[in-house]
Amino acid sequence: MKKMCDNEMTLEFLSKSCNESFARITVAAFAAALDPTIEELADIKTAVSEVVTNSIIHAYDSSDEIIKIHCKIIDNEIIIEISDTGKGIEDIEQARKPLYTSKAELERSGMGFTIIESFMDDVKIESIVDIGTKVTMKKIIKKDDFSENEDTYNFLNKGE
Repeated sequence: MKKMCDNEMTLEFLSKSCNESFARITVAAFAAALDPTIEELADIKTAVSEVVTNSIIHAYDSSDEIIKIHCKIIDNEIIIEISDTGKGIEDIEQARKPLYTSKAELERSGMGFTIIESFMDDVKIESIVDIGTKVTMKKIIKKDDFSENEDTYNFLNKGE
């Protein structure tokens, strides 16, 4: 049975480098509903930045095309899908390897997917050459469990 979303949003923008920060901040604002830590929010922003930058640089060769982001919140998890209709990735496994880049002449580090995978809990890459690429990332936002005992109550309400 498919689980219902608590919330979702879709964003479309031109593949201009100035829109990378717009995408990163928009997704972070959406994720804020989960009350993430600063570290969790930074992880999400970094991963979104990497995927959007990959679309701009690799998928479209810096031409102005559309990048789409669709985000869902389900319980304490955010699911972020970023897609383009660019060149596609010929060999996903090779592209995932650290230091691999298809744009060495642009002095790219080849660490994009490595960074994304290190910051997110799950990453799925789907791509068809000449059709496009979709990267789906999931991040579980950890919640602090405060037991409702007298010591916790007293600590939180000191001085009242």
